Order: sequence, then structure tokens, then C-alpha cells
Amino acid sequence: MRPRLIAGNWKMHKTISEAKSFVRDFLTIFQPQQGIEVVMAPPFIALPAVHHALQSTPIQLAAQNLFGKDEGAFTGEISAPMLQDLGCTYVIIGHSERRQHFKETNELINQKIQAALGHGLQPIFCVGERLEEREAGRTESVISNQIIEGLREVSSEQMKTITIAYEPVWAIGTGRAATPDQAAEVHTHIRSTIAGKWGIAQDGLRILYGGSVTAENAGEFFQSSQINGALVGKACLNPESFARIASLAP
Repeated sequence: MRPRLIAGNWKMHKTISEAKSFVRDFLTIFQPQQGIEVVMAPPFIALPAVHHALQSTPIQLAAQNLFGKDEGAFTGEISAPMLQDLGCTYVIIGHSERRQHFKETNELINQKIQAALGHGLQPIFCVGERLEEREAGRTESVISNQIIEGLREVSSEQMKTITIAYEPVWAIGTGRAATPDQAAEVHTHIRSTIAGKWGIAQDGLRILYGGSVTAENAGEFFQSSQINGALVGKACLNPESFARIASLAP
């Protein structure tokens, strides 16, 4: 069984000095627990500072995005080798905000996943439906399509390094979280889809829930055997609430 994972996606928050202060404050209250991985995903500019601050701790570093090529004339982009050199072990790929605001397609997301896997980075691969898709009864078909196209040509062996994050778009940043039963139902579908395509058993696949996760509701999600951790947004920006969520994970 892979350990539970609590990942904090800072999004476009915190300067370098604020990032240093956050890590310092977090480390004074955080108590590492066996079987729990904790990951921080600061903005690109703060990755070196956070990596330095996290040295000699079990907390791992993630990037929020990457480009699908190793190098070239791609102004403003960041490659997998660059992230690896900065100390990243994880990278978030396919977040709904990237799909919505930057028009990322399943094909582009697949290129990014292939780039990450090619350099030993572990993808946190995000999938999720919009509110109109859920209301139309299309949740499962939307999720299946994102998985099959986003993970095209990924081998069964590579699948063992990928973490799936189910983040219903209608719950992200809205304060309207899915219920634990709703999340568990979709997680079950994801497991079935991946088992059918890649033959990965339940204990070999790690699925997080993301979408208005807070210190107050996280414990309810973690009671489900289908939910193996959380991709935390707003609540990870406060060291006390993020530490509390991590403490609820076992």
C-alpha cells in the first residue's frame, strides 16, 4: 500500500520571503507521521528557497506545472530537467485551472506527463468534472476520457508512480466541497477505469481528493478507504491549518 499523500498547492501565492516564513512556521508545529507523505508546491520562483528550507526534513517538493519538452525556444516555460535540478520530486499536471484558464487539452497534458515520467518526476495528475457535466450525468464519462487520453502510452509500471487527484471543478475554491460519498463514488470509478486499462490493483493506486478541503472537513474524507489523501488549495496557505490536515491523514 502506497503511503497517504497530503499535497499543498500554493497556486499564485507567496513571495520568496513569505515562502521562507511559511516553511519556518510550519516546521515548528508539524509532526511527521509514518505512512504519510507531505508535499509543498510553491510558485516557480520560490522553489529554490523552499527546497533549501525543507532539507533534512521528510517533506517533499512539487512544482505546479511543467512544459512537455526538455529544452528549446519556449519563452517563459519550465522543463522537467529544470524541476529535477531544483529538487522537485513531484509535479502537478492537468489542474482544472490550467485546463480552464490556459486551455490545456488532454493531449497537451499527456505530453507533460510523458516529460515528467521521462525524468523521474512523479505526476499528481488532476481530473474532474464541471458542474454542468455532473448535472447532466456525465461525471464518469468525463473522468474516463481525461484518464484514458491524459495517460495515453503510459505503461503499467509507470502508473505505479502516478498519483491521481480527483478535483471536481465545481468545488475548487468555492467553499462547496463534494461530500465524502460523492468523492468516494468517483474514486471507485477511477480505480475501476485504471484497473481495466492498466491492471493496477487498488492498493497500488493512490487517489487524492481536492476541492475546498479544510481542516474542518478533511477528517471526513480520510475515513473512506477510497481516498488516499488530499490536494489542498486555500487551506494549505496557513501553516496551522495545513499541519492540522496532515495530522488527520492516518
